[in-house]
Amino acid sequence: VFFQRSIDMNVATRRSLAGMAAAVLAPGVLESRCLRIETDVKLDFKDVLIRPKRSTLKSRSEVSVERTMVMKHSGRTMTCVPVVVANMDTVGTYEMAKTLAAYGCVVAVHKHYSVDEWKQFVVENPKVVDKVMVSSGSGDADLRKLDEILEACPALSTICLDVANGYSEFFVDCVQKVRSKWPKHTIVAGNVVTNEMTEELILKGADIVKVGIGPGSVCTTRRQTGVGYPQVSAVIECADAAHGLDGHVIADGGITCPGDAAKALGAGADFVMLGGFFSGTDETSGEVKTLPNGTKVKEFYGMSSSTAMNKHAGGVADYRSSEGKTVQVPCKGPAAVVVKDLLGGLRSACTYVGAKSIKEISKRTTFVRCTQQTNNVYGTHDLGSKAGHTASKKK
Repeated sequence: VFFQRSIDMNVATRRSLAGMAAAVLAPGVLESRCLRIETDVKLDFKDVLIRPKRSTLKSRSEVSVERTMVMKHSGRTMTCVPVVVANMDTVGTYEMAKTLAAYGCVVAVHKHYSVDEWKQFVVENPKVVDKVMVSSGSGDADLRKLDEILEACPALSTICLDVANGYSEFFVDCVQKVRSKWPKHTIVAGNVVTNEMTEELILKGADIVKVGIGPGSVCTTRRQTGVGYPQVSAVIECADAAHGLDGHVIADGGITCPGDAAKALGAGADFVMLGGFFSGTDETSGEVKTLPNGTKVKEFYGMSSSTAMNKHAGGVADYRSSEGKTVQVPCKGPAAVVVKDLLGGLRSACTYVGAKSIKEISKRTTFVRCTQQTNNVYGTHDLGSKAGHTASKKK
């Protein structure tokens, strides 16, 4: 990834920050403490656009959106469209997996299905099995259930170890234990946002590292904790670290449109993971509700929200707070409509930079910093998209 111009802060700002740090770290006051201020600019999807380049491609149809990757530890070869639906109980469903498998995409199925439900799914959908991930937390009960599922369903080959804070030594140990127990399975682990923990997880057994803390549409971690990292910079840093060790990364969160997915892949991500993007589709869980104005909606919530904890953990524990929110999303219809729009955008992005495949886009990407992404003089509502959606349903 290249930037068209170097990014630097002006001298006055640097001196101001340096003075502030010196004041905080006055000799004899806080000698044992080290305050660090990183002055390099970190970038999010809203801060950059992809610079177009000369292309020999005649049509979007020439672009291949499929990738084949060999995993570092499991040795398995994974061939898929590098789009992963997040392991949230609203979107990471069996129904979503069956629909998206037809497009080569992957679904990280949420961890709340029972062992018997997994058995039935695998028997009834043998062609979908290689496009799903079995999700688990790091707790003993979660890991026992993971073992039961994998023992009962040997066709399943990919594990997704998912925690909010991938910096915990307990989680690193968990990754190492799962790798020891299941040496031939591909392991996805996260979430982290920096190079050193990306390397740590890969060295301890992860084939793929999930990157992202707080960028999700229904995540409030940044508001509750003040912790996070702008997603484009996080992906650049973690992808560089992972690829140096023959690992891979998933850009998880913050993707609001196909252009954001293109930027994530351009920044070096091997996969993109989306949750809110697929919310409100027919394949998501939950009932359809009708608002007083006639709009049909479905509920979507973060997995650290009070809604999720009330549903799966008996409520929010006294020692913690909710780090997610619950929203109502207008119904979008079939997930097929959403994924076609996403893949169409990715193909178009590739033609703009001359990439014949998704794999090439990171080599062809130059980011330019910007202050405005789109022209919203008429808002963001597209009447044409509704008409197109209606037409697709009639077909």
